[in-house]
Amino acid sequence: MAYAAIAKATEVSGFTMPSDIHTCSLLRTLAASKPSGRFLELGTGTGLSTAWILGGMDEASTLVSVDYDEAFLDIARGELGHDARLTLVHADGEAWIKANEGQRFDYIFADTWHGKYLLLDETLDMLNKGALYIVDDMLPQANWPEGHKEKAVQFVEALESRKDLFLTKQHWATGIIVAVKKL
Repeated sequence: MAYAAIAKATEVSGFTMPSDIHTCSLLRTLAASKPSGRFLELGTGTGLSTAWILGGMDEASTLVSVDYDEAFLDIARGELGHDARLTLVHADGEAWIKANEGQRFDYIFADTWHGKYLLLDETLDMLNKGALYIVDDMLPQANWPEGHKEKAVQFVEALESRKDLFLTKQHWATGIIVAVKKL
């Protein structure tokens, strides 16, 4: 797995929001539950979680991973770009979601503002029935800006109010929520 090389490049790059190793392990395990799946990652970063998602996917699955930062995407491209199952997209999350509203996915990992705190309804509409929606960083983090805790609380309340999801909140790793779109 390219994780070790990406982790080293991430440290050198100064990227301060890498995915937690426990979260990555869970992402891989959950990916393995979706054979021939269509996967979406919002917030590639340097590709740490991308590597683990790919590690759980079968050969018939595909992953679209979107990020706005070209320098961090270059790290992911360098280590993962050879994988034909992966499409790395340099785009603003809002613009990408709006341009792709008709697409449906079996698994969405929302690791950035768009798809989590912004455009939540549009993102959840992209889930197939039985699909997974996963977010992390739901427990207070040292790098959260002032006022972010309130945004996280509002986000969780919005998820809890939905009638089309089964939801599990985990106080583990960085705080993970796994939801499944009801059949």
